[in-house]
Amino acid sequence: MAETRVGGARIRYDDVGQGEPTLLFIPGWCTSREVFRKLVPWSSILHRALVVDLPGHGESQLPGPDFGNATVVDSLRAVIEASGARQVVPVALSHGGWWALELRRQLGPRIPAVVLLDWLVLEPPPPFLQALKALQSPQWKQARDGLFSLWLQGVSSPDVIRFVRDDMGSFGEDMWKRAGREVEKVYAQHGSPLQALATLSPPVPTLHLYAQPDDSAWLEAQRSFASSHPWFQVQKLPARSHFPMMELPEEMAARIGRFLDSALVTRPGGLAPSPT
Repeated sequence: MAETRVGGARIRYDDVGQGEPTLLFIPGWCTSREVFRKLVPWSSILHRALVVDLPGHGESQLPGPDFGNATVVDSLRAVIEASGARQVVPVALSHGGWWALELRRQLGPRIPAVVLLDWLVLEPPPPFLQALKALQSPQWKQARDGLFSLWLQGVSSPDVIRFVRDDMGSFGEDMWKRAGREVEKVYAQHGSPLQALATLSPPVPTLHLYAQPDDSAWLEAQRSFASSHPWFQVQKLPARSHFPMMELPEEMAARIGRFLDSALVTRPGGLAPSPT
């Protein structure tokens, strides 16, 4: 385990494997790096992997009485700098994708590609926006439990159920309210992740791997976006939960590897986006 500090707060991360580009595994809100426990061993066969605990999550310290998206991005940048990695591909779960996009904005070609995992990349439906509001209210626990039920719908895997109950369920009112506030803020600013991705110039090769929702219209909307934005790829996974990396780690590592092979080319100066 390695660590760095941001504003005096300890940020801890695992640093395993070898090979460029380095993969930066980013959990979402109210999730520790434990969510990547099964995926990282497969991914780190060919790539160096940095697996982060966000501020106030897992073994990382709170940076103060309150913080938001900017502090999380600062912490991720501190991990990148402390590691000495030259080029980094964020592998971001759910709303961790917002931080991956911001890293691309700030670091440019040092982020040569992005992998998004099970994210609400289209315009958020009204019930989801209502859930974000509810997370910030005295009814935050009911809203959280409603999300848990959605993410575990039809799931029989004991590991996934245990993770949601014991890891995500260990976070308290302050962090869940913070999550609702910060996620609501970025959707209000950008509209949708796909709209935010489309504003990046130059565009960044992006792969979205997801399991939920099991809705053909959801997949077709992303394929339609991909048809007019060839740097974007979407792949539906044969998993049930919001955490496919815990159900299909070997398959997901292989898909990420194939994406990087196709999206990046080796040049004398290192890895860079292939021409599009």
